[in-house]
Amino acid sequence: MKKAASLFGLMAGIVLLANCGGNDSNTPTSDPPSATQSTETSAPVQGETTGDVPASERVTLNDKGVGQIKELTLPAEIDQKMALAGGELFKTNCTACHKVDKRFIGPSPKGIFERRNPAWVMNMILDPKLMTEQDQCAKDLLVEFNGAAMANQNLTVEQARSIVEYFRTL
Repeated sequence: MKKAASLFGLMAGIVLLANCGGNDSNTPTSDPPSATQSTETSAPVQGETTGDVPASERVTLNDKGVGQIKELTLPAEIDQKMALAGGELFKTNCTACHKVDKRFIGPSPKGIFERRNPAWVMNMILDPKLMTEQDQCAKDLLVEFNGAAMANQNLTVEQARSIVEYFRTL
């Protein structure tokens, strides 16, 4: 019984010291940057926003992400046949987590090209794990959406491109 009381006292003392943190009230503290703040030190590029903007609303048009797609220029006209195929793929592969008109488990794709480069979107669709490991915006999105990682649907480049075309119609 005496050992249990001593052990309890020792543990209480450790908890008390740990909670004190060794910081007196005269020492200023700074909070770490939030997940939605940009941790980049360079100035924003024209057309990009940083700071306290949530990742889902942040504009990063010059960021192409990481992955096999290095550049993607979308034609002026939407390919309706491709968009239709992309809509079907989106319906079968993506709607468990993404809703067109609202935030859900993942962000809404509506208006995505006002915020993201088409190459970034393709890279996110094709290899979300690589993107959330190496791309800052994708990392921030993962945090913003409570760690709900995007599933890799193992789509081909052509399938991902058709989903991108569908996103253009939203």
